[in-house]
Amino acid sequence: MVMEGIRIHKRPRLKNSCLVVAWPGMGEVAFKSAIYLIESLKAEEFAEIEPADFFYLTAGIVKDGILDLPKMPYGKFYYWKNPQTKSRAKNNQLGFPAMDLIIFLSTAQPDLVRAEEYCRRILYVAKAFKVKLIVSMAAMPQPIEHTQDPNVWFSATSKIINDDLSKFGITPLLEGQISGMNGLFLGIAKREGFPGFCLLGEIPLYTVQIENPRASYAVLHALSRVLNMQADLNGLIEQAHTIEGEIDKLLDYLKIGSQSQPAPIGEEEIEKIKKALSQLTKLPASVKDNIEKLFVKAKADISRAAELKSELDKWNVYKDYEDKFLDLFRKPKDKGN
Repeated sequence: MVMEGIRIHKRPRLKNSCLVVAWPGMGEVAFKSAIYLIESLKAEEFAEIEPADFFYLTAGIVKDGILDLPKMPYGKFYYWKNPQTKSRAKNNQLGFPAMDLIIFLSTAQPDLVRAEEYCRRILYVAKAFKVKLIVSMAAMPQPIEHTQDPNVWFSATSKIINDDLSKFGITPLLEGQISGMNGLFLGIAKREGFPGFCLLGEIPLYTVQIENPRASYAVLHALSRVLNMQADLNGLIEQAHTIEGEIDKLLDYLKIGSQSQPAPIGEEEIEKIKKALSQLTKLPASVKDNIEKLFVKAKADISRAAELKSELDKWNVYKDYEDKFLDLFRKPKDKGN
């Protein structure tokens, strides 16, 4: 019996399947990753969630002078059979077997008031096709440059998965939250008994509203290694170079202006903007704890001050700790007898 509000067009036979879910979000990291997977793996659509219960129209759109209603967002399921599941060498020798994929892609996040029911329908499909693992993806804004190779972080639903993922050199997220459906769904799935993890690709704080293929590449590269999945990701790097080139042009214009106009702002102001944006994101508690521990170590051994300074610069918070940092080098005043 099919749950109301779900259309299943075909029933593929899958082995040891993994459900990958994605919604639009910062840097479009998850959304872009899922689209690229679907296209590069030639995944086939097999089911969808009817949108009427979760989305509603809020405006008309005008195109070429003609007003019309927009299309409703969609949420579709795709499947891909991993050739590795047919071979005897199923494991990647680091704890995870090769898995077939079910990819759920939605073009919009639903009203979170109805998130429970929305997730229930996705999990109905997961149960129907005996999904063993759920993976979500998200962006992690950090004080990095847009041309810098991003790190990938993870958050898992159990210590066992934490230990397995750590073997791949991915950084665990010890404190914080993953906002929106890309984080919420995994928590609800855990409550329903599904194990899983979220992969978070770093994006620059000053480009959170710009598509970031480089972060999507980093996330999918990590996922491919974990799931023993062969996927050609070179197209994402080409897209990254194009977008990064456009960002460079914008920054150059802000620095020097056009031939007929002076620069709107100077390079110093641009750096101030970047640093100001970095302050808008709260430091993870784990980072604060590490900084405090480094202060204790540097106080006991001043040679550790360089390590501390590097950490403060990495997070663009040196100014916040400057007085405390300089105190490490000040000799205590002699007390009178």
